[in-house]
Amino acid sequence: MLKIFIAILVFIFSVKFFLFWLWLWQIKNYHLGRFKAHFETQPCKKFFASFFRNKIPEFTRKMTVIFIFGLFLISFVIFYTFLYLPDFFYFIVLLLLFFNFLFSSLLVLFFQIPTVILRGRILKKAERKRKSFKNLKVIAITGSYGKTSTKEFLAEILSEKFGREKVLRTKKHQNSEMGISRCILNELNQNHQIFVVEMGAYNKGGIKLLAEIAKPDTAIITGVNEQHLSTFGSMENLISAEGGKELVNFLPKNGLVIFNGNNKYCRDFYQEIPNGKIDKKICYSNFFEEKDTIGYDLKAESINITKEDVSFLAVLKNKEKEEFRAGLLGAQNVENILLATCCSLEMGMSLEEISRACLKLKPFAGQMELKKGIYGINIIDSSYSANPEGVMAHLNYLKVWPGKKSIIMPCLIELGTASKEVHRKLGRKIAEVCDLAIIMTEDNYKEIREGFLSLKKDNIGIFLIKDPASAIKKVKKHYLKENENSAILLEGRVPEKLIKELTIENEN
Repeated sequence: MLKIFIAILVFIFSVKFFLFWLWLWQIKNYHLGRFKAHFETQPCKKFFASFFRNKIPEFTRKMTVIFIFGLFLISFVIFYTFLYLPDFFYFIVLLLLFFNFLFSSLLVLFFQIPTVILRGRILKKAERKRKSFKNLKVIAITGSYGKTSTKEFLAEILSEKFGREKVLRTKKHQNSEMGISRCILNELNQNHQIFVVEMGAYNKGGIKLLAEIAKPDTAIITGVNEQHLSTFGSMENLISAEGGKELVNFLPKNGLVIFNGNNKYCRDFYQEIPNGKIDKKICYSNFFEEKDTIGYDLKAESINITKEDVSFLAVLKNKEKEEFRAGLLGAQNVENILLATCCSLEMGMSLEEISRACLKLKPFAGQMELKKGIYGINIIDSSYSANPEGVMAHLNYLKVWPGKKSIIMPCLIELGTASKEVHRKLGRKIAEVCDLAIIMTEDNYKEIREGFLSLKKDNIGIFLIKDPASAIKKVKKHYLKENENSAILLEGRVPEKLIKELTIENEN
């Protein structure tokens, strides 16, 4: 009886650990490089986290198959060992408990074999279907940041001109080979004239693969930073993929490339392209204050950022001008709107038509959103994801609030060798803008704090607080009632509990 009790206990803990590792593999998209990058900092702590954290993956069809198969193996090993083998074989069960991560990983990688075979068939099928649409205009958008916003803005603007039934865009999370292929197979039809495709990758050659499927004739490069550097291995590899080089090399000779002239890597790439490689090149300058040595096709002047919208004067190379306004939060949206405007102009729209379409732009799911919070605090929710460029832009937006300003965020991930310097830079920016900073993960807290204290040596307002309840307590202590001009920026994947507790709906 005791043996059965112990076996059941060991089984429960084994399943708990198994679920945690399956969850981790799933949120890393079953990508070995991203899984390894998770352990870049504090590998021992993150390994032992499985013993304390309770996580459950989303049970997709693939995950359900892996879980059932793994559950059968765990059950068989544990109960067979306890019921039928001599006591000295119990060490097998202990190994299963301690090395559950290895068992889970091998199982996931084993099931990648049929996944890869099935994926190959789906990609070929999507490629064949795409080829049958001879006159389809395909606009590919890539970069380290701003891809989704640019895609959404462009699709909305073009829909005003051509109609929604003629403009197809990839949906949320459809920027991989499977996502794009499924969009083509399930959504693309004969009514569509324009296909706006977001393209993301984690390794060199990834964007080339996506281009072979979608076959774009227009490329928009939103900008490059160190995001996912750890999975690419080097900035050279990253620039090759998300920097647009793989995409540009795939375009036809008369293709169109639109660069974000406000990004250094984009400006460098713009100047590298040999004459005759492509028919047209477009570059714009936005906040770029240095002397303009390469010219611009479209730029923004008189930029005005308020709590609830952005406005600017769009100026073409021929000096044509038009006032733009959009109900979006933060200056980073100006870059994305200009990229979408460049493309829309080439699609036959006038600057005036695009300006009118932009009046209808609103934040979409996953973009920075303004919410009312407890004590009258304004909650700026940007918890969908985070990258270095985005955090900097969101901190700049935080400046428009005249009251107290705070940020709550985890450390950024997958930055590779650039991680320490990026976090020091973030720390300095946080010190420049915020009165209070709560960092919820330990990975690069030391570097954020170093940067913060380099500017605010006499005002220690930065804290490492991992527990959501403790973070909420710190916020409530920092703010008094009637804080209508104060704001808290929630950046990156902060706990859902914290978001709910800070919003007005949960005020007691």
